[in-house]
Amino acid sequence: MFDLDHPFFRPLWRRLAIIALCLGWGLFEFIMGNPFWGTLFAGLGVYCVWGFLIDYKPEAGTENKTE
Repeated sequence: MFDLDHPFFRPLWRRLAIIALCLGWGLFEFIMGNPFWGTLFAGLGVYCVWGFLIDYKPEAGTENKTE
């Protein structure tokens, strides 16, 4: 679906910000009474948690670099 190994996603703070944005937007949509969009963004947030935190494998030699 998305290239989760793109160099843009190497810094941890970017991955966490994207996760927070997706889950936060999903919560906002649920509060506003839009269950379809809430489910869509919450699902995207859960997918990002899996892809960015659980299954994320940085390239060799880049885990100590900061951008």
